[in-house]
Amino acid sequence: MSRIVLPNEFDYDENQRIKYELKNKYPFLVCHSVGKSVCGRDITAYSLGNYKNIVLFAGGFHAQEWLTSLVLLRFLEKVCESLKTKQKLSGVDITSAFMTKGITIVPCVNPDGVEIALHGAESAGEFSGFISDISRGDLSEWNANARGVDINHNFDAGWQILREMESKSGIFGPSPRRYGGHAPHSEPETEALVRFCERNRVDHTFAIHSQGEEIYWEYGENTPEESLTMANIFSVCSGYELVQNNGLASHGGFKDWFIDYFGRCAFTIEIGKGKNPLPVNELDEIYEKIEEMLVVGAII
Repeated sequence: MSRIVLPNEFDYDENQRIKYELKNKYPFLVCHSVGKSVCGRDITAYSLGNYKNIVLFAGGFHAQEWLTSLVLLRFLEKVCESLKTKQKLSGVDITSAFMTKGITIVPCVNPDGVEIALHGAESAGEFSGFISDISRGDLSEWNANARGVDINHNFDAGWQILREMESKSGIFGPSPRRYGGHAPHSEPETEALVRFCERNRVDHTFAIHSQGEEIYWEYGENTPEESLTMANIFSVCSGYELVQNNGLASHGGFKDWFIDYFGRCAFTIEIGKGKNPLPVNELDEIYEKIEEMLVVGAII
């Protein structure tokens, strides 16, 4: 098939270009917005299949992890092409599967953060001076949104415990990374995902991060019994290792909130290996290694 051309850097302009190309190529693809970022950028989502039984895939939580967005867009295009041609994807009849299952993909939860990481503080408009101050002019490790909040520390799952852990680590306020905000769900990007999950029947979720080739699958006493079974299946499909929460990754994440709030399965997938941002020339290799996992995750 002729692929949508994916960029060397996934900024907001490329996000918009790809959205329109995908919609033109696959008219059955539903493109919508789940909310807006601090700076007013759309948080774009794509939906396919049975909307009454959704599996949610979300990426781009952290600014330096924009390759996760490209991985999800590659997956989306492959699913669309499978539906268009009625050919199997990783041995799965997607057309039949999507009679009862559906997917929603949010490639980039934190579009402002990605813009800041790629194009500097000026891309955040009125927040540019604030960002320059708290980053001290060094954006090489910027992962937060435009208000200096780490989206994956901002969900209401052990948030107060995490806030105390952040303080012990010397993180007391807005920061390029690892500050969970002044309250859980304080950020519009966080609220957008929460609202979507509350308003739709989401069976299980995948939060795509980088890096480590790891799968996180549990959170507290509400972790469903089937979570470990599913995680083991995903590990076999991808070769990724199962790991448990630890340190500042122990609370406040989207996966953690989803499990704690709904009592349903959720997984954090850490793609690739190396230093963020992972190089775009590794996209194909990373995607090929996890395609089967993503497909199985969409229909299981």
